[in-house]
Amino acid sequence: MAQTPLTAGGCTLVGAGPGDPDLLTLAAIKAIQRATVLLVDDLVGDEVLAYAAPTARIVHVGKRGGCKSTPQAFIQKLMLQAVQQGEQVVRLKGGDPFIFGRGGEEVEYLRAHGVEPTVVNGITAGLAGLSSLGAPLTHREHAHGVVFITGHAKPGDAGPDWAQLAQAAKVARLTLVIYMGVGSAEAIATGLQTALPADTPVAIVQHASLPKQRHAITTLAQLPHTLHDEHLASPSVIVVGSVVDCVSLAARACEQARKVG
Repeated sequence: MAQTPLTAGGCTLVGAGPGDPDLLTLAAIKAIQRATVLLVDDLVGDEVLAYAAPTARIVHVGKRGGCKSTPQAFIQKLMLQAVQQGEQVVRLKGGDPFIFGRGGEEVEYLRAHGVEPTVVNGITAGLAGLSSLGAPLTHREHAHGVVFITGHAKPGDAGPDWAQLAQAAKVARLTLVIYMGVGSAEAIATGLQTALPADTPVAIVQHASLPKQRHAITTLAQLPHTLHDEHLASPSVIVVGSVVDCVSLAARACEQARKVG
């Protein structure tokens, strides 16, 4: 008797957005609903996972700075193995898979093993964070462009040259959106001040889009002190540039009330 062939598996890298399930795209919801296996990052909340089928297998493969993390190589092997077993795999990530989500590495790995994945983009925290305060990342009067950059270098890597980046931001009038920069805030502030004024506006947004979101408006010179004094920690995005002056009156009133309180 002929054996029934295995169902062809597949893999989709899905951006879950910054946390608020209302910010999921329709494509993301559809992918989550049809998944038989979901490999899920730490920053993906239960409200997002509520869209998964009751029969889906959910595997938490957290990767958080300063915390015990699931090795990337192990995650990639899990993805491939599940696809080869005929599963419909969703690799579910906070934000966007291709903005500091290591989605590029996962796509390369799968392609090297004969699997062509699909990617569903998500709203990245760097956009959602400042937008939640009523300010844009680009503005004709303030910024001609935006740079998304990590403040966390991999072991053995010197990381960004903040002095050169500051010079580029000054000349080209760029907004800087820094991910994973809390731990190196002092070095970032020092490096950027080689070309940017000490009073350059800075916004710090923690837990962007979630009910527990907190933020602070400060300056480049005061960035390390503000992080310490306001007890702001990861996950936070740091936005540097004059677009921060566009933060809404409501957000500024909330900031002032918090300081007074």
